Amino acid sequence: MYERAADPAHGPLWHVEGAHTFFAGPLRYNASHQHGAPVFLAGLHGPFGLRLGEGPWRTCRAAMIPAGTAHELDVGGDPLAVLYVEPTGKGPKLLSRLLRGASEIDGALVGQPEGAGLLRELFESRTGADMAAPALGDLIAFARRGDDRSLDPRIVRAVARMAHLSCAAPATILAAEAGLSISRFQHLFTRETGVPVRRYRAWLRMRAAIAEIVAGANFTAAAHAAGFADQPHFAHDFRRTFGAPASASLLHIRRPTPGRRTSIGG
Repeated sequence: MYERAADPAHGPLWHVEGAHTFFAGPLRYNASHQHGAPVFLAGLHGPFGLRLGEGPWRTCRAAMIPAGTAHELDVGGDPLAVLYVEPTGKGPKLLSRLLRGASEIDGALVGQPEGAGLLRELFESRTGADMAAPALGDLIAFARRGDDRSLDPRIVRAVARMAHLSCAAPATILAAEAGLSISRFQHLFTRETGVPVRRYRAWLRMRAAIAEIVAGANFTAAAHAAGFADQPHFAHDFRRTFGAPASASLLHIRRPTPGRRTSIGG
C-alpha cells in the first residue's frame, strides 16, 4: 500500500485515538475501496490522482470523501495524509472545513488543504508519532468551530456503545435500546452515518487492529485482539478496506515514545 521509505523518519505514521484515525506516508496506488467513516486526504508534497466510483481520474491537492463512497488513489510514491473522523455528529461537515475553495464532484469535495503544513511537519519530523495527539487535536478543534449539526442522539448512543463493546453488540440489541424496530434502526443508522451498521462495525474492528499494531503487537496478536478469526482474515479485510495490502503500511511504522507527547515545535 505505502512504499517503504529509506529514511526511518519518513516511514509510515499511524495514530489511532478517540474519534479519529490518522495516517501519513508514501503511497503509490490503492484500488477501489470504501470506508466506514468519512476521510480527509491531503497531498503533502503535491497533488495526487483520485477516481470516484466509475468516474474519470482527477488531479487534486486535497479531498473529503464521505463514508461509503468508492474511490481509487494514485499518488506515485509521494506522501499522503489521511484523516478519518468517526460519525459522532460531525462527519463530512467537520472534514469539509479542512478544505479551501472546495467544489463537489460525484458526492465528494475537492479543494486546497487547510493545515497542510502541520500534517507535513508530523510526517517529516522524527518525533511525529509523539506530536500526533496534540497536533491532530488542535486541527480537529479548528474544524469543529461553529458546527451546528449533530447526529440523531439514538445513533450517537449506538455508535458509542459499539465502540465501547469492541463491536460486540448486535444490531438487534442496539435497535431495542434505541426504541426502534431493527429495519428502522438500520435505515436511520445508514442515513445518519453514511454506512450500514455492518460496515461500520467492520471499520471499528479494523481500527482496533491497527491500534494494537501501533502499540507494538504483531499482526496475529492484533487480529485476535480485534476479533478477527486469524491473521489472513485481517489481511483480507485490510486489503478490502484500503484497496491494498497491509504489509508495507504497517511494517516498520513509527511508534510514539512511551509516556511522551510533544507539541509541534516542541
